[in-house]
Amino acid sequence: MNLHGIVSGTIGAINPFVAGTMLVSTGYTTSGSGSRTPTYSETSVSVQLQALGYKDLQQIDGLNLQGVVKAAYVKGNFNGVNRPKQQGGDMLIIGADTWLIVQPLEEWPDWCKFVINLQVPNP
Repeated sequence: MNLHGIVSGTIGAINPFVAGTMLVSTGYTTSGSGSRTPTYSETSVSVQLQALGYKDLQQIDGLNLQGVVKAAYVKGNFNGVNRPKQQGGDMLIIGADTWLIVQPLEEWPDWCKFVINLQVPNP
């Protein structure tokens, strides 16, 4: 049962979904000099951003996160770092801001909730 699908309309009336682009890590390319450049595939998503709740803050305690962090709800499944599956490094772009997925909080068949950390743009 997709509970998020049932309640998302009601929640969206109060806290609207925003358009975003998910950059899903596909690995990297290696240049002739040996430097690696990450590669991504792009997926359009609807995102709902919320402040982290008390239980969320307890769950990420010890990750030493600094800066702006939020919770994001997205249809689909995306990853922070998952070393056993060799996945991770997915990023979310909303407007001009790039957010790194640092910790999945809830993973369901149709949607997920994860912690995102605002990234500093390259000069």
